[in-house]
Amino acid sequence: MAAVSSAQDIVGDAKAGHAKVDMCIGCHSIVGYQASFPEVHKVPKISGQGAKYIISALNAYKKGDRKHPTMRGIADSLSDQDMADVAAYYSTNGVVAGAAAPAKVTVAPNEQVAGLLTKGACMSCHGDNFSKPIDPTYPKIAGQHADYLFVALKSYKTEGNPLVGRSNAIMGGVAKQFSNAELKALAGYVHSLDGELKVVPQSRFR
Repeated sequence: MAAVSSAQDIVGDAKAGHAKVDMCIGCHSIVGYQASFPEVHKVPKISGQGAKYIISALNAYKKGDRKHPTMRGIADSLSDQDMADVAAYYSTNGVVAGAAAPAKVTVAPNEQVAGLLTKGACMSCHGDNFSKPIDPTYPKIAGQHADYLFVALKSYKTEGNPLVGRSNAIMGGVAKQFSNAELKALAGYVHSLDGELKVVPQSRFR
Protein backbone atom coordinates (compact mmCIF):
# COMPACT_ATOMS: atom_id res chain seq x y z
CA MET A 1 0.00 0.00 0.00
CA ALA A 2 2.86 2.39 0.78
CA ALA A 3 4.31 1.97 -2.70
CA VAL A 4 0.96 2.65 -4.33
CA SER A 5 0.35 5.69 -2.15
CA SER A 6 3.78 7.05 -3.04
CA ALA A 7 3.10 6.61 -6.76
CA GLN A 8 -0.27 8.30 -6.40
CA ASP A 9 1.41 11.34 -4.80
CA ILE A 10 3.83 11.92 -7.69
CA VAL A 11 2.77 14.81 -9.93
CA GLY A 12 2.30 13.71 -13.52
CA ASP A 13 3.17 15.76 -16.59
CA ALA A 14 0.81 15.26 -19.52
CA LYS A 15 3.33 16.61 -22.02
CA ALA A 16 5.98 14.19 -20.77
CA GLY A 17 3.38 11.43 -20.82
CA HIS A 18 2.67 12.05 -24.50
CA ALA A 19 6.26 10.97 -25.21
CA LYS A 20 5.86 7.78 -23.17
CA VAL A 21 2.74 6.17 -24.65
CA ASP A 22 4.23 4.35 -27.64
CA MET A 23 3.41 1.01 -25.97
CA CYS A 24 -0.17 2.14 -25.37
CA ILE A 25 -1.33 3.64 -28.65
CA GLY A 26 -1.08 0.41 -30.64
CA CYS A 27 -4.15 -0.86 -28.76
CA HIS A 28 -5.83 2.01 -26.95
CA SER A 29 -5.72 4.57 -29.76
CA ILE A 30 -7.29 2.46 -32.50
CA VAL A 31 -11.07 2.73 -32.77
CA GLY A 32 -12.63 -0.72 -32.52
CA TYR A 33 -9.35 -2.50 -31.73
CA GLN A 34 -9.94 -5.93 -30.22
CA ALA A 35 -7.73 -8.02 -28.00
CA SER A 36 -7.88 -11.80 -28.23
CA PHE A 37 -6.86 -12.68 -24.65
CA PRO A 38 -8.42 -14.12 -22.57
CA GLU A 39 -11.25 -13.84 -25.11
CA VAL A 40 -12.01 -11.47 -27.97
CA HIS A 41 -13.06 -8.06 -26.64
CA LYS A 42 -12.42 -4.39 -27.31
CA VAL A 43 -9.59 -2.90 -25.29
CA PRO A 44 -10.85 -0.32 -22.79
CA LYS A 45 -11.30 3.34 -23.56
CA ILE A 46 -8.77 5.18 -21.41
CA SER A 47 -8.78 8.74 -22.76
CA GLY A 48 -10.74 10.82 -20.25
CA GLN A 49 -10.23 8.24 -17.49
CA GLY A 50 -9.19 9.45 -14.03
CA ALA A 51 -5.42 9.76 -13.60
CA LYS A 52 -5.32 8.16 -10.15
CA TYR A 53 -7.31 5.19 -11.40
CA ILE A 54 -4.88 4.67 -14.29
CA ILE A 55 -1.97 4.71 -11.84
CA SER A 56 -3.79 2.30 -9.54
CA ALA A 57 -4.54 -0.08 -12.42
CA LEU A 58 -0.96 -0.01 -13.71
CA ASN A 59 0.34 -0.73 -10.21
CA ALA A 60 -2.10 -3.63 -9.90
CA TYR A 61 -0.71 -5.13 -13.12
CA LYS A 62 2.85 -4.55 -11.92
CA LYS A 63 2.18 -6.28 -8.58
CA GLY A 64 0.29 -9.14 -10.20
CA ASP A 65 -3.04 -8.26 -8.59
CA ARG A 66 -4.31 -8.02 -12.15
CA LYS A 67 -3.11 -11.00 -14.14
CA HIS A 68 -2.61 -10.08 -17.78
CA PRO A 69 0.78 -10.96 -19.30
CA THR A 70 0.93 -8.09 -21.80
CA MET A 71 -0.20 -5.41 -19.38
CA ARG A 72 2.08 -6.71 -16.65
CA GLY A 73 5.04 -6.54 -19.02
CA ILE A 74 4.19 -2.95 -19.89
CA ALA A 75 3.61 -1.94 -16.26
CA ASP A 76 6.89 -3.56 -15.21
CA SER A 77 8.73 -1.27 -17.62
CA LEU A 78 7.29 1.91 -16.10
CA SER A 79 8.67 3.86 -13.16
CA ASP A 80 6.32 5.62 -10.74
CA GLN A 81 7.01 8.88 -12.59
CA ASP A 82 6.29 7.22 -15.94
CA MET A 83 2.95 5.98 -14.63
CA ALA A 84 2.04 9.43 -13.33
CA ASP A 85 2.97 11.05 -16.65
CA VAL A 86 1.08 8.50 -18.77
CA ALA A 87 -1.94 8.86 -16.46
CA ALA A 88 -1.82 12.65 -16.71
CA TYR A 89 -1.72 12.40 -20.49
CA TYR A 90 -4.68 10.04 -20.84
CA SER A 91 -6.78 11.84 -18.24
CA THR A 92 -6.63 14.98 -20.41
CA ASN A 93 -6.38 13.41 -23.88
CA GLY A 94 -9.38 14.43 -25.97
CA VAL A 95 -11.07 16.16 -23.04
CA VAL A 96 -13.11 19.18 -24.09
CA ALA A 97 -13.09 22.10 -21.64
CA GLY A 98 -16.45 22.47 -19.93
CA ALA A 99 -17.76 19.13 -21.13
CA ALA A 100 -18.89 16.63 -18.51
CA ALA A 101 -21.03 13.56 -18.22
CA PRO A 102 -24.66 14.11 -17.17
CA ALA A 103 -25.09 14.26 -13.40
CA LYS A 104 -27.58 11.38 -13.54
CA VAL A 105 -27.96 8.45 -15.89
CA THR A 106 -29.85 9.32 -19.06
CA VAL A 107 -30.95 5.76 -19.83
CA ALA A 108 -33.26 4.11 -17.32
CA PRO A 109 -32.39 0.47 -16.58
CA ASN A 110 -34.95 -2.23 -17.21
CA GLU A 111 -36.42 -4.04 -14.22
CA GLN A 112 -33.82 -6.81 -14.27
CA VAL A 113 -30.83 -4.47 -14.47
CA ALA A 114 -32.30 -2.12 -11.85
CA GLY A 115 -32.42 -5.05 -9.47
CA LEU A 116 -28.86 -6.06 -10.28
CA LEU A 117 -27.58 -2.51 -9.75
CA THR A 118 -29.27 -2.39 -6.36
CA LYS A 119 -27.93 -5.80 -5.37
CA GLY A 120 -24.39 -4.84 -6.36
CA ALA A 121 -24.66 -1.31 -4.91
CA CYS A 122 -22.79 -0.18 -8.04
CA MET A 123 -23.66 3.52 -7.76
CA SER A 124 -22.34 3.68 -4.20
CA CYS A 125 -18.80 3.50 -5.59
CA HIS A 126 -19.04 4.56 -9.24
CA GLY A 127 -21.44 7.48 -8.72
CA ASP A 128 -25.00 8.23 -9.76
CA ASN A 129 -23.84 8.69 -13.36
CA PHE A 130 -21.12 5.99 -13.31
CA SER A 131 -18.64 8.75 -14.26
CA LYS A 132 -17.95 10.27 -10.84
CA PRO A 133 -16.56 7.57 -8.56
CA ILE A 134 -16.41 8.29 -4.85
CA ASP A 135 -12.67 7.58 -4.82
CA PRO A 136 -10.35 8.80 -7.61
CA THR A 137 -8.64 5.39 -7.68
CA TYR A 138 -11.94 3.86 -8.84
CA PRO A 139 -12.73 3.96 -12.56
CA LYS A 140 -15.22 5.94 -14.56
CA ILE A 141 -17.22 3.26 -16.37
CA ALA A 142 -20.16 4.98 -18.12
CA GLY A 143 -19.92 4.36 -21.86
CA GLN A 144 -17.08 1.86 -21.52
CA HIS A 145 -17.09 -1.00 -24.05
CA ALA A 146 -19.59 -3.64 -22.95
CA ASP A 147 -17.43 -6.61 -23.91
CA TYR A 148 -14.46 -5.21 -21.99
CA LEU A 149 -16.62 -4.59 -18.90
CA PHE A 150 -17.93 -8.16 -19.13
CA VAL A 151 -14.41 -9.62 -19.34
CA ALA A 152 -13.23 -7.40 -16.47
CA LEU A 153 -16.17 -8.34 -14.24
CA LYS A 154 -15.67 -12.05 -14.89
CA SER A 155 -11.98 -11.72 -14.04
CA TYR A 156 -12.91 -10.76 -10.47
CA LYS A 157 -14.58 -14.18 -10.16
CA THR A 158 -11.58 -16.09 -11.52
CA GLU A 159 -9.38 -17.87 -9.01
CA GLY A 160 -6.32 -20.08 -9.36
CA ASN A 161 -5.48 -19.04 -12.92
CA PRO A 162 -1.90 -17.73 -13.26
CA LEU A 163 -2.72 -15.68 -16.37
CA VAL A 164 -6.26 -14.41 -15.76
CA GLY A 165 -7.92 -12.80 -12.78
CA ARG A 166 -8.08 -9.69 -10.62
CA SER A 167 -7.54 -9.55 -6.87
CA ASN A 168 -9.81 -6.93 -5.36
CA ALA A 169 -11.84 -7.76 -2.27
CA ILE A 170 -14.64 -5.30 -3.00
CA MET A 171 -15.12 -6.11 -6.66
CA GLY A 172 -14.60 -9.81 -6.04
CA GLY A 173 -17.40 -9.79 -3.50
CA VAL A 174 -19.67 -7.92 -5.90
CA ALA A 175 -18.97 -9.97 -9.02
CA LYS A 176 -19.30 -13.33 -7.31
CA GLN A 177 -22.94 -12.55 -6.46
CA PHE A 178 -23.88 -12.67 -10.12
CA SER A 179 -24.07 -15.21 -12.91
CA ASN A 180 -22.14 -14.45 -16.09
CA ALA A 181 -25.43 -13.70 -17.82
CA GLU A 182 -26.23 -11.10 -15.15
CA LEU A 183 -22.75 -9.57 -15.45
CA LYS A 184 -23.26 -9.31 -19.21
CA ALA A 185 -26.56 -7.50 -18.65
CA LEU A 186 -24.88 -5.05 -16.26
CA ALA A 187 -22.03 -4.44 -18.70
CA GLY A 188 -24.44 -3.77 -21.53
CA TYR A 189 -26.37 -1.24 -19.49
CA VAL A 190 -23.30 0.67 -18.29
CA HIS A 191 -22.03 0.78 -21.87
CA SER A 192 -25.29 2.44 -22.98
CA LEU A 193 -24.73 5.46 -20.72
CA ASP A 194 -23.26 8.81 -21.70
CA GLY A 195 -19.80 9.24 -20.22
CA GLU A 196 -16.41 10.89 -20.57
CA LEU A 197 -14.41 7.95 -21.88
CA LYS A 198 -13.32 7.84 -25.49
CA VAL A 199 -10.84 6.44 -27.97
CA VAL A 200 -8.67 9.18 -29.47
CA PRO A 201 -7.06 7.93 -32.70
CA GLN A 202 -3.32 8.35 -32.80
CA SER A 203 -0.85 7.03 -35.34
CA ARG A 204 1.91 4.74 -34.18
CA PHE A 205 4.14 6.49 -36.70
CA ARG A 206 4.73 9.80 -34.92
